[in-house]
Amino acid sequence: MKTLDVITIGRAGVDLYGAQIGGRLEDMGSFRKYIGGSPTNIACGTARLGLRSGLITRVGDEHMGRFLREQLGREGVDLRGVTTDPERLTALVLLGIRDEEQFPLIFYRENCADMALCEADIDEALIAETRSVVATGTHLSHPRTEAAVLKALRLARETGAKTALDIDYRPNLWGLSGHGDGENRFIESAAVTARLQAHLGLFDLIVGTEEEFHIAGGSTDTIAALRAVRAVSAATLVCKRGAAGAVAFEGGIPDSLDDGVSGPGFPIEVFNVLGAGDGFFSGLLRGWLEGAAWPKALEYANACGALAVSRHGCTPAYPSRAELDFFLSRGVIRPDLRNDADLEQIHWSTNRARRGLPDWSDIRIFAFDHRVQLEQMAGYTPEKGGAFKELCLQAAQRVQAGRPGYGILCDDRIGRRALHAASGSGLWVGRPCEWPGSRPLTLEPALGADCGGLEAWAREDVVKVLCFCHPGDDPATRAAQEATVRRLFEAARRNDLEFLLEIIPSKVGPVDADTTPTLIRQFYAAGIFPDWWKLEPMATRAEWARACVAIEEHDPHTRGIVVLGLDAPEAELAASFRAAAAFPLVRGFAVGRTIFGEVARAWMTGALGDAAAVEEMARRYARLAGLWDTARAAAKEA
Repeated sequence: MKTLDVITIGRAGVDLYGAQIGGRLEDMGSFRKYIGGSPTNIACGTARLGLRSGLITRVGDEHMGRFLREQLGREGVDLRGVTTDPERLTALVLLGIRDEEQFPLIFYRENCADMALCEADIDEALIAETRSVVATGTHLSHPRTEAAVLKALRLARETGAKTALDIDYRPNLWGLSGHGDGENRFIESAAVTARLQAHLGLFDLIVGTEEEFHIAGGSTDTIAALRAVRAVSAATLVCKRGAAGAVAFEGGIPDSLDDGVSGPGFPIEVFNVLGAGDGFFSGLLRGWLEGAAWPKALEYANACGALAVSRHGCTPAYPSRAELDFFLSRGVIRPDLRNDADLEQIHWSTNRARRGLPDWSDIRIFAFDHRVQLEQMAGYTPEKGGAFKELCLQAAQRVQAGRPGYGILCDDRIGRRALHAASGSGLWVGRPCEWPGSRPLTLEPALGADCGGLEAWAREDVVKVLCFCHPGDDPATRAAQEATVRRLFEAARRNDLEFLLEIIPSKVGPVDADTTPTLIRQFYAAGIFPDWWKLEPMATRAEWARACVAIEEHDPHTRGIVVLGLDAPEAELAASFRAAAAFPLVRGFAVGRTIFGEVARAWMTGALGDAAAVEEMARRYARLAGLWDTARAAAKEA
């Protein structure tokens, strides 16, 4: 049974991308970490497009190897072919974006893990499960990796799988130039040409740039090179031509590239050419494996390549299937695609898996991010406040018990130790940004005037801001608050952090069934697209329905809504849960003082010990989680 659509074989490494654009690599001050390597990029790019993708490679037994494994898993790539090498380090690349044509890079690949791939790493049963195998040229450069690739290709042909080659020519990875020459894309070499031509007949599809076909064909005349490749291979040849698009040749090679089969191109601004070819190949594979005609397959490929060259990084730039379909149906609105707000919103919201956060279809959040409420309690000191929040975390983890669907809200000012301890625990973790009780909204000073403090946040933390607002606010107040929320929202996106907006109108003025939906629409109109909404409990299903419609008409890919508690008694919360649970967009609750309020007051004065405090908060939290689960189950049954 073919459980996979494609398996790629070859390079896997960590890309450290210079964050500054236009400067020399020598002058880079900070870097962003991504997965990299052509076959690794293609495995992720195809997975995003809905193909069942796997990867065969090696990674080191260290932090970067674990990062690759974890990130590939988040992208939905099958990891059965990824071997951990205990003796070698994971490959590393440092690279930058000088301009649209220059991209300095350094390969750290001396005796790296992926170049230790050998025949024993090729599992016959795994190859038998795939519809296609994609190899890349670099792994034909060494006898050991070459043998592994040839074994995989032989098994693929025996089991009826298609085979494809990304020529992926990097001269210095073939030993033809020095470490500082990673940017070089072409050096003539009869030895490399001979090595490639010995194997070109094994492929059904061969893809490369003009320079890559020059090395494969042994000529710097593109037509002559393509004809030389055709002489040894019956594969469909796809030649990438940069801004001119790409052409496919199924039979003989005509006298002009323009006479090949082509697909629509896209007039866009080039920002970063690195990794664009892997994005192109991902789109091409979608069409090829779906049996699309070559013009349509090339349209997919050109679109994926256009999106890739418009953004920072390689794999992070690749589109989801929903994003690609949206782009193809709507077309280019502005050439600098990374600044197309509608496109970027779909890119962000449909590629959530890459940020390593679960689906969270149900989420039960213990909110102990309160600051003023604790500071006003008798017996409070900053030391006690921090210690109490660690007890809150213990209670949350006791109820969680390693299961998905539980989370916390915790601040960094009083609860720093608890916040940091929660990292990596499997809990959903949210952090507040507002100065407690402020209206107009003021942010915590530690964030900085430009919210630059978010750069130091753990990537799993969700940015949470509470805004006391009302449709009846005067224009100046509304404008000021929306500007603050938008500044924070945009900073969260820059730092790859999810964003939760909590709105509480009832503390400002009277509310009715239209109050919350009106506010939701106002924030969307201001260009703010929260990943999460945190809303006051509403008494009726009709009210929840209006709120859900207001969200879904603007952002069908939002994470959802959590119901806040407002220190309500348990009976009131149970009623609000029953009303909300009927709506799939409502994911769960975020309740705080109902769980910890009485416990904290007793603990601060010494009337309650640590163990008893944890026990009582765990009991209350577990009971609320049970009430939510009961409400959700009843709603599904109904």
